[in-house]
Amino acid sequence: MLILARKINESIIIGDQIEISIIDIKGDQAKIGIKAPKNVKVYRLEVYEAIQQENKAAAMAEPGSIPELELLKKNKQKK
Repeated sequence: MLILARKINESIIIGDQIEISIIDIKGDQAKIGIKAPKNVKVYRLEVYEAIQQENKAAAMAEPGSIPELELLKKNKQKK
């Protein structure tokens, strides 16, 4: 892991398209700003981990194990 020290209003560039700026520091919290292309997904780690868990659970779900999905299928077939 690369560890860098930055002050307020200083930045770090990742590749050619991602810029991470230190906006503010108060106590043990730092506010950062991230400039990245729209196609680059940026998540807080805890959000990313929750998304990964949900994706794993959805991939392991048995077809028909979600009642709402079965109801949608039936309604679509009636039309």
